[in-house]
Amino acid sequence: MTVALSIVVDGIAYGMILFMISIGLSVTMGLMRIVNLAHGGFALLGGACAHVLTNSYGIPFIPALLVSVMAVVVLALPLERLVYRHIYRFSELEQVLATIGIVFIMIASVNLFLGSTLLPIRMPPVVSSPVDLGFKVLPLHRIIVILAGLAVVTALYLLVERTRFGIYLRASVDNQATAASLGIDTPKVYLAAFALGAALAAFGGILGAELLPIEAYYPLRYMVLFLIVVAVGGMGSIIGSFVAALSLGILDTAGRYLLPDIGTIFFFLAITAVLALRPNGLLVKSS
Repeated sequence: MTVALSIVVDGIAYGMILFMISIGLSVTMGLMRIVNLAHGGFALLGGACAHVLTNSYGIPFIPALLVSVMAVVVLALPLERLVYRHIYRFSELEQVLATIGIVFIMIASVNLFLGSTLLPIRMPPVVSSPVDLGFKVLPLHRIIVILAGLAVVTALYLLVERTRFGIYLRASVDNQATAASLGIDTPKVYLAAFALGAALAAFGGILGAELLPIEAYYPLRYMVLFLIVVAVGGMGSIIGSFVAALSLGILDTAGRYLLPDIGTIFFFLAITAVLALRPNGLLVKSS
């Protein structure tokens, strides 16, 4: 029972991190129709910034988190305007090549200034303190991650499905020319969606640094995981990505607990089976 609870709780926390980082990729791929392999780089840059602020300047974790997320947004805005706006028009292969090039630029930049070692983020001691839930004792960090993930999925769903911005975004994606003719500023909508995705990647990368350690090759190391969440959940589906991230987090954690030698093989076999049965994602109707 203890092992089962550990698998479920650790898997959910792991899944929440995957969701917070991957959801921006799901939006850009599913709604904005761009294969952005550099998305994980925003998590790297946010984590690297938080590392410097907390370790070199002694800034407390919460202010460092907020400043780091804002710094990534400030970087993402001109990047979308000057670079990604041209990539939108590329073919899928060209998008892959262009965005993988951006990944290597991000990696080289972090390597140049911070080196290739792990970049720990100093969190308050209370975050690592145990919390007795009655049926299990958990580090407070796991509870914070789970609550943050629930808050993010709720806020995103309401934003996309229940606000004017969500209507504008979906209209811009369905038919950009028609949306523009109706007075929707589609470039600004795309810019806002891109910045939001970058901010969530940075937030997830910083908050999940204990589970997915930050280092220079972070975007490449976890790129496949982020893409799997998008593929299994269905591109552009917020709820689908959430369900996929939780399922994959629990599945991967169970493999590491119960089958440490072959857990990774079992994980990818399961993913292959899911995609064979639901090629468009769990919550997207197959064509």
